[in-house]
Amino acid sequence: MGDELTEKFEAPIDAGGKHTSGAKAPIDSVAFMPGINPRLTSKPSSSAVSKRAVLLLAHGTPGNVDEIPEYLRNVVSGRPMPQSVIEEIQHRYSLIGEPRGHSPLTELTMEQGALLAAELGERVYVGMRNWRPYIADVVKQMRADGVEEAAVICLAPQNSRTSVGLYRRAAQAEAGGIRMDFLEGWAEEPFLAEAFAERLQVAHRKLSHEVGQPAPVIFTAHSVPLRTIQAAPTQPEAGVRPIHWPTSNPAAAAGPDPYADEAQLTAQLVAERVPEIPNWRFAFQSQGASGGPWIGPTVEATLDGLAAEGVKAVILQPIGFLCDHVEILYDIDIAFRDHAAKLGMRLERPESLNGSAMLTRALAKLAREGLMRLEATA
Repeated sequence: MGDELTEKFEAPIDAGGKHTSGAKAPIDSVAFMPGINPRLTSKPSSSAVSKRAVLLLAHGTPGNVDEIPEYLRNVVSGRPMPQSVIEEIQHRYSLIGEPRGHSPLTELTMEQGALLAAELGERVYVGMRNWRPYIADVVKQMRADGVEEAAVICLAPQNSRTSVGLYRRAAQAEAGGIRMDFLEGWAEEPFLAEAFAERLQVAHRKLSHEVGQPAPVIFTAHSVPLRTIQAAPTQPEAGVRPIHWPTSNPAAAAGPDPYADEAQLTAQLVAERVPEIPNWRFAFQSQGASGGPWIGPTVEATLDGLAAEGVKAVILQPIGFLCDHVEILYDIDIAFRDHAAKLGMRLERPESLNGSAMLTRALAKLAREGLMRLEATA
């Protein structure tokens, strides 16, 4: 879902778009970037510049290991968290990034915003749910800048109404007079599938050449608690295993939330564009520590199954994350790779989208469509 490791602790934001922990810190000149101004080849009218904009929403991440306790208070809305959990997350962060302990999510998201602004010729703002620059502060800045209409895109392509709904409420709570077109999900966007396929094809060809045979692929997306996507019952009976997608009985797992199906749809679209893949699997990664079952199958169980089939090399591609962050740099590059190695298996992953030109093309298309909808309903 495009979110950091600690999304798994399920942090609700109140109806005003603020963290109930009270841990929200004031923005500063370093952490906050106002609307990213495009490099325009011709100067638009002042009204065109002031009235329209694009708002990108992402999870957010602390700048260093020392900020993790404050960040986690935001993520869990101030609920108590065991010190052991905090220390484990600090440890994971300490193993990633340059400098060590730094997740690049914020900088990469800002880069994506800058590339989008240059492509569109419109101002682009970036707001984060759980860290600076907070969504509420960015929307306030948009109002101060005279923005009247905004196409809003959550950088989590697959729509989970629980999670994406939090982003939407946070943005709309501070919107005031700004008319917003909020994109619920874009799992089927062809340019998104093309962007992932570009990265996958390069990695797949390289690994397959090195091992002398086509390597299978595991596509992944962030797991979510079963109760957040299942209509009823919200908790399975004692002893009932978590539902895995795809399920042989869709009606039994039917619920109001499209997330699991949309995640697999994106994977299907990517796989169709890389026909040299011999076979592929889907797994949900980064299951959380909160109570109750989370949807699967897990990456670890999927790797175990491939190893039992004699597979010696595999590509793992997350299709719910648009840039590098801790759930790629630690969960995949360290934890899953280590698990695979213990099974006698080599695990590689494609380069993350990050500044992908095809991703910029996808976002630009979505933004233009949102702005057109606003214009049509003005």
